[in-house]
Amino acid sequence: MGQWKNQMSESFRIGALLAFAGGFFDSYTYIARGGVFANAQTGNMILLANRLVQGQFVHALYYLIPISAFVCGIFLDEYIKQRFYQTHKLHWRQIVLFIENVVLLIVAFLPLGKGNVLANVLISFICAMQAHSFRTLHGLPYATTMCTGNLRSGTNQLVHLVFHKNSDAGKNAFLYFAIIFVFITGAGTGAIITPIIGAKSVLFCCILLGLAFVMLSLERKSLE
Repeated sequence: MGQWKNQMSESFRIGALLAFAGGFFDSYTYIARGGVFANAQTGNMILLANRLVQGQFVHALYYLIPISAFVCGIFLDEYIKQRFYQTHKLHWRQIVLFIENVVLLIVAFLPLGKGNVLANVLISFICAMQAHSFRTLHGLPYATTMCTGNLRSGTNQLVHLVFHKNSDAGKNAFLYFAIIFVFITGAGTGAIITPIIGAKSVLFCCILLGLAFVMLSLERKSLE
């Protein structure tokens, strides 16, 4: 199959950079920004429900904010895709990566404590954009900001390998579990760096996103 030869945005290299950043984001917001999960909003929805049941309505709003920011991020990402899809200067995904880096620069200088709400809003916002922009890995649907879907898909591919002896399924399973491993590594790195450096530790992700931006630029130049 030709699924291993795709455009750069679907490559494992790009996926690994973004997945590492995705894992880092979750550790960062949970450790440094008030115990909020910025990527997968399922955790925030559960915490929202818990606060509502406990009658802590004001505290419940704290978890509703990143959820709303995630929704807004999807809307902006789709607008960028439709508005700049035909542009020849920059790929629309590069615009998304640029916005992510700008937002991370802002987050890095927001004070811990008082700036946590805004920081979580901004990171949830860019995580939504990243998740919506980079959804395919070598032709396979995947996510760079959460692992549940990747775990299900990877396990499903293993089933096809074991029971149907499908060699392509084995390759696909490897991709999924490799991305999960990178995500976990990013989360672990965030758990180590964030307590030491604090708010500015998120700048580490700017390097990763910058590399992804450059890689997409090099691909466009080679195509031209």
